Amino acid sequence: MPPTPILTRPIRILVADDHPVVRTGLVAVLRSETDLLTVAEAENGGQAIALYREHHPDVVLMDLRMPGTNGVAAIRTITEEDPAARILALTTYEGDADIRRALDAGARGYLLKDMLLTDVVGAIRAVCRGERVIPLAVAARMAQHPQGRPLTERELEVLALVAKGMSNREVAEAIGRTDETVKIHLKSIFAKLEVTDRTGAVTTALSRGLIHMD
Repeated sequence: MPPTPILTRPIRILVADDHPVVRTGLVAVLRSETDLLTVAEAENGGQAIALYREHHPDVVLMDLRMPGTNGVAAIRTITEEDPAARILALTTYEGDADIRRALDAGARGYLLKDMLLTDVVGAIRAVCRGERVIPLAVAARMAQHPQGRPLTERELEVLALVAKGMSNREVAEAIGRTDETVKIHLKSIFAKLEVTDRTGAVTTALSRGLIHMD
């Protein structure tokens, strides 16, 4: 990989977040830095993709939880079209599964919104230099749950329905399978998550970001 060129102009940034207050706060902080320039703001993933194609910013700050096209899908689309894209996930999601999804999609770094804004500014500069940014708190979260046997798409679907309070029969009807098939899926889920019951599976899955209630 060729070395990252040193910019002699401000770092051009696209901010993607569906909360106007959050975007306004981020932009205000970035505006106070002479070497940073916000060139566009997006309120959802689809808009972020379109604005990236229009502006080709140096760095993207991407929230993961957005309506329509979510942040992970937007990251994947952008990096497939431009493998050199430098995207920082900036989100409230702190589960190890959330982190891995974003990094697997092509994010160069993962920041939590409760981190200091000075950390965000430093991460933007680091990513622009070609570095990857994984803060210690994020790395520790990933280390707590080394990637073992991942849940299948069907198991994640079953787990999400269980999290909504559905019985085995209701889950079976929703996915078009039998009660026995649902029991088999749950047995596999329990083994992979190292839990013994439905409550433990849902609690673990939510804390790790395997499923979300939104």
